[in-house]
Amino acid sequence: MILDSSVLIAKERGRFALGEFLAAHPDESCLLSAVTVSELWHGVERATPPERRTQREQTVMEWQADFTVLHFDAAIARTHARIWAELESRGSMIGPHDLQIAATAVHHGFTLATLNQKEFIRVPGLQLVDVARYARPVAPS
Repeated sequence: MILDSSVLIAKERGRFALGEFLAAHPDESCLLSAVTVSELWHGVERATPPERRTQREQTVMEWQADFTVLHFDAAIARTHARIWAELESRGSMIGPHDLQIAATAVHHGFTLATLNQKEFIRVPGLQLVDVARYARPVAPS
């Protein structure tokens, strides 16, 4: 199963019970797309103040150590192009990074754990994992 950045970002913000989710799927290997890793590093690069940046950097490094990262290669690029053309012809495109993550999952035959089901549900052949029960509400300000 591939973990989408939406799940990991929600975990980092205290809005997703990643430990509970992983415990509920003990027989699943969880992986990350290289595109997800890029999105996470983008969050590090944008973080302020410096303490927040350091905290995010440590978190991303831990996740990279904990989960295998799947590279976006030529074979996945071909799957990506096929899905892209199909979504485009139907007028139901999704974001470019999400499309690359979806193509990685479809190519390998992996499921995708995401909090962004509305976007990913459009991708033909992509199987999504229901993660809603592990989401935590935003605390009132």
